[in-house]
Amino acid sequence: MTFWTYRRRDNLVGYLFVAPALLGSLAFVLIPLGLVAWYSLNEWNVLGGTFEFIGGENYKQLLADEKLRESLVATAWFAAGLVVLNLSLALLLAVLLNQKLRGTTLFRTLFFSPVLVSLVAWTLVWQLMLQPDGSVNGLLSVFGVDGPNWLRGETTAMVSVVVVQVIKNVGLNMVLFLAALQGVPAPLYEAAKIDGAGAWRRFRSITIPLISPTILLTSIITIVGSLQVFAQIAVLTQGGPGTSTTVLIYYLYQQAFQFHHFGYGATISVLLFVIVAALTLLQWRMRRKWVLHES
Repeated sequence: MTFWTYRRRDNLVGYLFVAPALLGSLAFVLIPLGLVAWYSLNEWNVLGGTFEFIGGENYKQLLADEKLRESLVATAWFAAGLVVLNLSLALLLAVLLNQKLRGTTLFRTLFFSPVLVSLVAWTLVWQLMLQPDGSVNGLLSVFGVDGPNWLRGETTAMVSVVVVQVIKNVGLNMVLFLAALQGVPAPLYEAAKIDGAGAWRRFRSITIPLISPTILLTSIITIVGSLQVFAQIAVLTQGGPGTSTTVLIYYLYQQAFQFHHFGYGATISVLLFVIVAALTLLQWRMRRKWVLHES
């Protein structure tokens, strides 16, 4: 009997097609996750050249770390502000640019163009603009407003970082919403108009349900992205003033690469992974309550 039967050859071809993705996931996702979990159980002093197994001591430190709690609060404020502003502004822009008016193509390009700009270059420009003598305060002075030191006030620093990030990435969600809006059948709106439904009722009863899968996608992407923002914090505020903008991933960077507590940094990485996984799973489970055709 021939070993290489048609079925076995067909299976082999299938395995070869999925092998690159499986190997990539193994090399760049599963193995690194395993190593991070292992490092979190050890105290690794790179400068001293020591690597000592300490069990759950890093996790005990995690529970007692007051600065970590402050970092989690800052992360929650940053994520909440970013998600609410980004999604609401992206949806508003998409609705406005979905109208058949002159110049919409130009405005679509303008709003999307920041997505293509280098992140570090974008942040450096905003750092200059938000200085006490920068262009933002210069513009406010024209209207007789004395602008604050945006990056040195606890409240204004967080607001500044959120706004800079929203302006940078709102175009991406806008394009996704715009594509979803263009897929809504026009006859549904026409039938609703005949029945006497106003603009808000049509938006609430037709638009939102039909684009709800896209809302789910953008919310997951935006929430996960908000928990991984690092460059903006590092360039604009360095976590300050105090710890007001020290989000979790920046606190991780401080512990691992500034204070050389690599074991504790790995422990914070595990915490970040758990938070991201839990929020993603929560949204995925809740989709059945509000996403169309998922009930």
